[in-house]
Amino acid sequence: MLGIEFPPLTGDVIFGALLILFIRIVGMTASTVRVLLMMRGKKLLTAISGFIEVLLYVFAIGYVVNDLSNIWNILAYSFGFVCGTLVGMWIDEYTATGYVNVRVISRFKAQAIVEQIHESGYGATVGWGHGRGGTVGMILAIVLRREAPAVIAIAEEIDPDVFITVEDARSVRRGYWRFGQQ
Repeated sequence: MLGIEFPPLTGDVIFGALLILFIRIVGMTASTVRVLLMMRGKKLLTAISGFIEVLLYVFAIGYVVNDLSNIWNILAYSFGFVCGTLVGMWIDEYTATGYVNVRVISRFKAQAIVEQIHESGYGATVGWGHGRGGTVGMILAIVLRREAPAVIAIAEEIDPDVFITVEDARSVRRGYWRFGQQ
C-alpha cells in the first residue's frame, strides 16, 4: 500500500506544494488554450502552447513523483489541474477570439429577425426550408464570437420560440462585416 501521509506544513512543504500548484495551473492553462487554438486551426500557436504544456507537466510530475508519500504535493497537483482548466476557459471567454456561425431557425418571424440583424449592422443570410411543422426561415450570420450574444438577443427578442445554434467557424473569407470591417 502507498504510505500517504500529511507531513507538517513547514516552509519547505508549503513552498513545494505551491510550486507544484503554480506549475500545474500554468501548464493546464496552456493545455486548454492549445485545444482551443487547435480547433481554430492555429498551427504555430498550437505547437508553442503544446511545448509549454508538456515542459511544465514534466517539471510538475517530477516534483510529485519525487515524494509520493507527500499528500500536499498530490493535492496541489490535482487542484492545479482543475484551476488551470478553469483559467484556460476563462481566458478563452475573455478574449473571445475567432468567428462563430449563428444559425437561427424561426417558424413565423425569420424575415423580421433578419431585417433587425441587418439594421443592427450585422451581415446575415436568410433562406427557407421545410421542417417538421412546415416552412421555416433559416438565418445564417457569421460574426465575431464576442458579438454572438447580441445577435442571439435580437432573434430571441423578436421570436421567443426561435431555435438557435452557435458553432465555431474555423476559417472565414470575404462577406459583409459589421461597420465595414473584414
